[in-house]
Amino acid sequence: MNALTFPEPPFSQRIYENPIIKDKAIFLKTSRETNGEYTLIEVEVAPGGGNELHIHRTFSETFRPLAGDLEVQVGKKRTLLKQGESYTVQPLTHHAFHNPSDKPVKFLVELRPGHEGFEQSIKIAYGLACDGLTNNKSVPKKFSHLALVLTLSDTYLPGFLSLLMPVFKWKARQARKRGIEKELLNTYCD
Repeated sequence: MNALTFPEPPFSQRIYENPIIKDKAIFLKTSRETNGEYTLIEVEVAPGGGNELHIHRTFSETFRPLAGDLEVQVGKKRTLLKQGESYTVQPLTHHAFHNPSDKPVKFLVELRPGHEGFEQSIKIAYGLACDGLTNNKSVPKKFSHLALVLTLSDTYLPGFLSLLMPVFKWKARQARKRGIEKELLNTYCD
């Protein structure tokens, strides 16, 4: 039996930029294109940029700097990756990444297995930022949008914030019932 193939969108439709935090994501291979094996994204993070500690339950992430140094935090341990080095964060592991320099850093992040929801969450989050629907830290202003982005991306918050996850899941279910997820997917995803 032949594997399903999907036409690749034009390269310009694979580039997503966040004007608030000055990040860029280029989808090199999507979960759909690899039959769920992996997702491969080239990411550019502005000086001082990055994210907060979080976990993913269903996929690992491998970080590989292409230009500049990338700091990867796992638990309390921080590792500075140079070009050519890589670090894999296993599922259920608290982690974050950070650009410690005064220049943008470019890196590859590979998710295994691939995760279409994660891909969609980036497109939605960056789209909301472009449309002025996030705060100055690029957090969606609407709670329902935040809940959907977190649940789509399989992102769980650590510590006392983890107590909010049932609320986020409930709010995401409500947003799906009200058609908000479908609206976001139609507006911001391919």
